[in-house]
Amino acid sequence: MYIIGVDYHPSFQQIAFLDQETGECGDRRLNHSDGDAEKFYRELRQKGIRVRVGLEATGYSRWFERLLVELGIEVWIGNAAEIKAKRVRKQKTDRQDAQLLLKLLEENRFPRIWVPSPENRDLRQLRWHRHRLVQMRTRVMNQLQALAMNEGKRWRHRLWSAEGRALLEKFPLALWASRRRQDLLELLDRLTPTIDELTIAVEQEARKWPEALRLMTHPGVGALTALAFVLIIGTPGRFHRGKQIGSYIGLIPSEDSSGGRQRLGHITKQGNALLRFLLVEAAQAAARCNQDWRQKYWHLAMRREKSIAKVALGRKMAVRLYWMWRQGWDYSQLVEFGSHAGQLATGHGVH
Repeated sequence: MYIIGVDYHPSFQQIAFLDQETGECGDRRLNHSDGDAEKFYRELRQKGIRVRVGLEATGYSRWFERLLVELGIEVWIGNAAEIKAKRVRKQKTDRQDAQLLLKLLEENRFPRIWVPSPENRDLRQLRWHRHRLVQMRTRVMNQLQALAMNEGKRWRHRLWSAEGRALLEKFPLALWASRRRQDLLELLDRLTPTIDELTIAVEQEARKWPEALRLMTHPGVGALTALAFVLIIGTPGRFHRGKQIGSYIGLIPSEDSSGGRQRLGHITKQGNALLRFLLVEAAQAAARCNQDWRQKYWHLAMRREKSIAKVALGRKMAVRLYWMWRQGWDYSQLVEFGSHAGQLATGHGVH
């Protein structure tokens, strides 16, 4: 087998390679813009050599991964944090990084991670696109609220009614303030139909996933949260227990304990930011519409702070959705059996 450690950069890649049959090894730099990298891997494919490529999880490498899959080359994506922890020397160069990846592949110590399918990744783009447009619309609406407040009109949500919109357009403003109002209203009118169209698309996609439909039976969880949870978690079999879900999403506190003294900080945020946001939003929605969740929220808010209570409920929501998915339960079954009940004749966390 021909194994290659790739230190990937957007414009080039530094590789270290080893032919396990002949013992030939070496390293070289492959540029992306002139097609040098693509030519190198296509030549390996033409020789009929079995190839395994290992690289760290990084951005801007989607085209490279697609190329390797197209050529039938085995691709391993590694956990960047674990790879960094295995680096012994203080010096760090592209060549040394590639050699480290090659060494981990050769010694069977490469920290391989789960990689979503192309269809999964494309649906994630739908979720991110809608989320970013909603953020843009929120910024536009905040600017229009500021314009209204500067004119002494503190209408909050009433500003978005038909009457409020009509009054907003009639405010006597100076030349450039009036131009700003006109442009912002035009942006708002363009963003809203697009967001509505994407929302319908998300709801249609969620109906195609039985797992998402099951998660939507939980109070506060709609198509947006359920589909994002299914796409980003991938499969419940990746995790042995509910606690790992909170860690994966970044909803557990950071810790720097030593000498018997425990020091906890803010949440780690080492996970998907969109899913973390949606879970906290879903938990707040559940607290508004469900008595049990409302009691949990106020109990936590009275002990700590409202912001801490929201995050804590977001983590609880993630664990509950994980158990519903893993056990094949809807919300009524979850309430009946409890979120930590294992299947009959199995231990906790055992498949």
